[in-house]
Amino acid sequence: MAIAIKGDQRPGKTKGELRQLRLAGRIPGVVYGKQLQAPIALSVEERELSALLRTTPNAVLELDIPAHGKQTVMIAEVQRDPLYQTLLHIDFQGINMNEKVRANVRIEAIGDSSGVREGGILQTILHEVEVQCLPGDIPDALEADVSSLGIGENLLIQDLVLPKGIEVVAEPTSVVLTVLAPQKELTEEEKEAQDVESMEAESRSDHAQHKEISTST
Repeated sequence: MAIAIKGDQRPGKTKGELRQLRLAGRIPGVVYGKQLQAPIALSVEERELSALLRTTPNAVLELDIPAHGKQTVMIAEVQRDPLYQTLLHIDFQGINMNEKVRANVRIEAIGDSSGVREGGILQTILHEVEVQCLPGDIPDALEADVSSLGIGENLLIQDLVLPKGIEVVAEPTSVVLTVLAPQKELTEEEKEAQDVESMEAESRSDHAQHKEISTST
């Protein structure tokens, strides 16, 4: 079920006008979509938008805009101040509920790792992944069961149990989680080697994911 949100059409485009909007507690934005004759410039209430971003950033929204009616949209891009992380601008993308979309979904580790019970350290390599599915099927999170992971073992994209209709847009062998050996048992040289190995694994995972995304669009 779509979440209702209200938008006000805005004529202002200058920096001064946009600044005044933000001072009034509203965030400027734009709605794009092939169902629209032209993009719609609008503003939404900052408190309402902030709550959405905290709780359901991938939600399907029913955006009500005067003179344009209700639009079925999703949040496509959020711009924040690089220093203070305050909201600056929001892009909404009009969607068709019968057409697949892409969205970033967080990964949630579940289970009790045998490696962690032995003193290992569970390290997350990928905190979120991009998925492709129908808008109504986007999950809040993807569960990664680490129960079988021993020390030195990895959980890969291909090991994730995906809900029906969900496809992960990433290399199947990308590392999601790994269990590192206990730091206290390592020498300084071994720690350095482990850090390098972990960084290389993360780099390979990121590279594989970016490569997959770029070739599928």
